[in-house]
Amino acid sequence: MTVTNYPTTYAPEVLEAFDNKNPNEVAWTSFICTEFTSLCPKTGQPDFAKIFVNYIADKKMVESKSMKLYLFSFRNHGDFHEDCVQKICNDLWKLMNPKYLEVIGEFTPRGGIAIFPFASKACDEKSFQDLKRDRLLAYAPGKYSMELSKLY
Repeated sequence: MTVTNYPTTYAPEVLEAFDNKNPNEVAWTSFICTEFTSLCPKTGQPDFAKIFVNYIADKKMVESKSMKLYLFSFRNHGDFHEDCVQKICNDLWKLMNPKYLEVIGEFTPRGGIAIFPFASKACDEKSFQDLKRDRLLAYAPGKYSMELSKLY
């Protein structure tokens, strides 16, 4: 039996990419993590979220088990919600250099406040720059995510 070693600290090095067999196509890939956790940098209390990663690959794609391990590595990481989402976006961009990438966090309310950060990046091609601009301008909490009842 193979035992998975889970990282105990933030670990972008666990991310792995593989070659996209269809780099000339434009196709969405979405990852939905329903059990994301991190730590509040002020209180040390756990924060819980759903993380949505949507991207259009170019030459590389992210391997799903490495994505799971990477997201798990935030469990003991103290950072603000917005910083976690931006860090995920930056790390995935660096790994894959996709045509388009967006990361959305839907954090469980604490103190009566829910925070839903959105981060995105696009390659230099005009159509993907337009996509980034249009989605950012149209963004509203829940717009690019889905109800959990549709996942199960």
